[in-house]
Amino acid sequence: MPKQKLPNCAHCPLSREERICLNAQGRAFKGCPSVNQARLIEEANQRYNSPEYSEFTRQASIQEAQGYGGREIEPFVLHPVKTRIEEIIEFAGKMKYRRLGLAFCVGLAREAAVAADLFESRGFEVVSVICKVGSVPKEQIGLAHEQKIRIGKYEPMCNPISQAMILNQAGSEFNILLGLCVGHDSLFFKQADAPCTVLAVKDRVTGHNPLAAVYLIESYYARLKKTERIVKQKRPGAGKRKK
Repeated sequence: MPKQKLPNCAHCPLSREERICLNAQGRAFKGCPSVNQARLIEEANQRYNSPEYSEFTRQASIQEAQGYGGREIEPFVLHPVKTRIEEIIEFAGKMKYRRLGLAFCVGLAREAAVAADLFESRGFEVVSVICKVGSVPKEQIGLAHEQKIRIGKYEPMCNPISQAMILNQAGSEFNILLGLCVGHDSLFFKQADAPCTVLAVKDRVTGHNPLAAVYLIESYYARLKKTERIVKQKRPGAGKRKK
């Protein structure tokens, strides 16, 4: 694909009102996949109509709308009314799922217990698997002692493939991820049989609110934009007065 036609929605220069993806009479820019990838989008549309995806897609869109209040009032003003965990509960109910899989990080074990209790109180059966399942030492995947969190100590690896395989075997119908590490979540998605969603992602610094760094990119997190930071050192003799 020519570079000028590569999808680049993140840098679309058009306002929301002007964009063809949001306005049937709108315009496109050179990196717009709505225009450049029309054939692929039509292929995707056919998949939405298949038995595998049709009801899931329909209920997901219904859930999206129900996340806002006052939709019958004109002019409409965005008024979100439901938390993420509420939407997960409602969507799972719409799909008539009964057995939920909960794959969580050991660092969020307390939160996992609260979430599991909440799902169960709403009539779901919950099967849950912690990230350290199996207690597999990190040496088994080739890590040296200095590459561990606690250098020189016994440390089990995060085991997302086992988490997914165990939930597959348990017959989970809908998997919910809570705090899996970057990369480990990817392995889980790749191995899981059932559809997956995320309750919360891990961000150790921001209390699991990764957008904090995005919102503050011009201030407290401006350092993230720097590819190299140079430590200024005084030259020998600098600061001495000449005689």
